[in-house]
Amino acid sequence: MDSVFLALGHQTRRKILDIVKSMPGCSVADVVKYFDDISRIAVMKHLDVLEAADLIVSRKQGRRRELFFNAVPIQMIYDRWTTEYSRFWASRALDLKYLLENPSESAET
Repeated sequence: MDSVFLALGHQTRRKILDIVKSMPGCSVADVVKYFDDISRIAVMKHLDVLEAADLIVSRKQGRRRELFFNAVPIQMIYDRWTTEYSRFWASRALDLKYLLENPSESAET
């Protein structure tokens, strides 16, 4: 779990995960296009950290490296600290939050 927290602790890696999640099978070149401020090598180093944490799975297709998001490590962390009881109350608290933030919408329904 330490490697997952380490990987998620950096803003660039979280952005890379968002990109890969929204474009399954994208290449490293596809990801690099989203970063003007860092080099291809830097993006590849971030990808290595994400792969070491099993948050990204890559597959070679010829010269192309396809990238896929793997949610399992995040789900394992969630499952470790969340029980059925707390899920129920967290859901209710979230419902209450939305109700309080948007009272006009709840009055219409």
